[in-house]
Amino acid sequence: MKQLLILLLGLLVLSVGAYAHGGEDHGAPKASTPAGATSFSVAALSEQFEVLLRYEPLEGGKPADLRLFLSDYATNTPIKGAKLTLTNPEDANLKWAVTEKEPGIYLVEGQFPANKAYSFAANIVAGDKADLMLLEGIKVGEKLPVAAEVAHADGSLFSSWKTILALVGAFVLGIVLTALLMRRRRPEPAMQTSEQALTASRRTPFP
Repeated sequence: MKQLLILLLGLLVLSVGAYAHGGEDHGAPKASTPAGATSFSVAALSEQFEVLLRYEPLEGGKPADLRLFLSDYATNTPIKGAKLTLTNPEDANLKWAVTEKEPGIYLVEGQFPANKAYSFAANIVAGDKADLMLLEGIKVGEKLPVAAEVAHADGSLFSSWKTILALVGAFVLGIVLTALLMRRRRPEPAMQTSEQALTASRRTPFP
């Protein structure tokens, strides 16, 4: 009986331990783009301008549309009427058309030939200000982290089921352990009655 109680106590401790560690994150990598984002972005700063390039997932060999946001570095005011010339250090033959859509917002159209990382060298002229800025880290062919989030959600669901099973197991083991302890402490009426009868017979004088 003692060995059985020790075994049940060990199983109970293991079940509680599984519950305690069920929700921990053991170094899962975090995506650089927030979950739920619909576009990528890269930025660059200089003493004259602030540039933000935003784009949806791009595919090599297909038309690419990107949005370039240009503002004054000191005042953060959108700059309209700027002349932008974009080239790619990775491939000098690539051509890009830049069209102003709104004050400070420019549409960039062209095509990347392959799925790899590119950069833009942006020659910016706005009034009496001019600068050459580099926009790095344009990852053609990269997908938004939707699939990774779905996989993480599936893993969390599986982990929650394991946690529930661990709790149920701990509860059942607790009931069994309590029942065994109570049964062990319960008096045995039959044995006590026999002992009382024997004691009474010894105390009763013979006729």
